[in-house]
This record gives sequence, structure tokens and C-alpha cells, in this order.
Amino acid sequence: MIIWFDGALVPLAQARLSPLDRGVTVGDGVFETIRVYDGHPFAWRRHHDRLVVSATALGLEVPGSAVLRAAAEAVLDANALGEARLRITVTGGEGPPGSSRAGAVAHAWIVAWPFTPSTTTADVVIAPWTRNERSATAGLKTVSYAANVRALAYAEAHGAAEAIFANTAGNLCEATGSNVFVVHDGVLRTPPASAGVLLGVTRGLLLELAAGLGIDAREEDIPIAALARADEAFLSSTTRQVQSIARVDGVVLAAAPGPIAATLAAAFAELAARDLDP
Repeated sequence: MIIWFDGALVPLAQARLSPLDRGVTVGDGVFETIRVYDGHPFAWRRHHDRLVVSATALGLEVPGSAVLRAAAEAVLDANALGEARLRITVTGGEGPPGSSRAGAVAHAWIVAWPFTPSTTTADVVIAPWTRNERSATAGLKTVSYAANVRALAYAEAHGAAEAIFANTAGNLCEATGSNVFVVHDGVLRTPPASAGVLLGVTRGLLLELAAGLGIDAREEDIPIAALARADEAFLSSTTRQVQSIARVDGVVLAAAPGPIAATLAAAFAELAARDLDP
């Protein structure tokens, strides 16, 4: 595998990150995962904009869009990848142990690997831990993923593919790597930014598609217990796209995929086919 690391293409085996890199020692870093269709990154502008938002909130600088786009295309070409997933990572760089970033110089790298499609449906469980919607990193895509790793392991141990977090108010927040939509009586709802969610690129596109299709879609607080009572529900993310939820803690939902999920999945596929940077 060839990757881009701090401005140069290098074999993965030759890339070196210091044991004192702040992304490793204190989780000081941000990232984006981007779906690649036929060698072309999808929704590049939106992903880079979100990378900048996350980095700025942490006080990190990221390379410009043109630099990273050229690097991404070079990585895809070097590895002859068509259908792929691509990850951009930026960390605070090497520095002395501790929280201070004084003297550290940021690192940036890009890797890509073949894409494996998700299943049409997934079972989920409610995580026994909560998201803090008032956290300093709420809504940011950081490399501090230990809580997600732990929750996903919990889901897998209980025969599910994803874990769903409530926030401290007891409302639906998000999954370990995806946003959540629920449908009750024909109304599509998803938690708002104030619930502590990471505003997914796919989530945003689906809300825009829903508006264009005349679907009543709302961003509002949803009690976590409402998920298992939904007429239909689905996950959305860069890699899952639209994945319907079949069971919540073993409770079977009425439809999976439901009509709204199926409509949005088809609309999203059509969008990706006609516009690579919507």
C-alpha cells in the first residue's frame, strides 16, 4: 500500500509516526473518511469543510483543499483503487507527554483501501454509556475513538452491528460511526446538533434529498425509547449510506427497509451517480 504522509507518497511499511505523537498520546487529532466511486472522492468539499471545522475547534491547522485533493488522487492512482474508502488524518504532531501542544508540529496523512459494501439491514443495541452533548469535542470528528470502540465491541458481543448512544438528557444522539433517523407516522426525524451529534455528510445530504422529495423531515430531540417504537429507522454514514435498522435490543421494527429508507437510498444512489461533489 502506498500512502501520502506529510507531503510525499511512501510505502505504508516506511511511514513512521513518533510514539510521542499527540494523536497517539492524548488523542489530539481529527479525521475524515470519504467514499470513492470509480476513483473519484465523493462530496469532497463537504468533507474538507468539516475537517477544517473539527481542526479549527481543536486549534489545529490542516492542509488546503487543493493540496489534500491532489494527494488523495495520487494515493488512489498509486494503489489502482476504484471503489474505495479514503481516510485523511491530521494530528497535533510530536511533543512532550502531557496536554500542552507547545512546540508540536502537526502531521497529516492519507490512506485508502478497497470498499466493502454494508448489508441492507443491521441490528442495533442501546449502549450502556451516554454521549455528553456539552463536551468540548461534541460534534467534532476527532481521533479520540475509545468510547466508540468500546461501544461497538459491546454491540458485537450482543449480536448486533451497531451501538446507539443516548445523551445525558436521555435523548437519541448517534451511533458509534453513523447518524440515526427514525420514522413515526410518516414523519422522518433525526437528532439536532444540540443533542451532541456529529453532523454527518451523508446525514446532511439525506435531509436535503428528503426536502426535495416532499418528505416531512425534522431535526429535533427524540427520546431514546422512541427508537424501538419506530415504524422504521435507519443508520446513515459515508460507508453505510442508508442502512435500515431491523432490530433494537432484539425488538423487531415494523419495516426494514421501510418505504422512506428505500426512497432515500435510491435517491442517494442516483445523486452519487450524477454529482460527485454535491
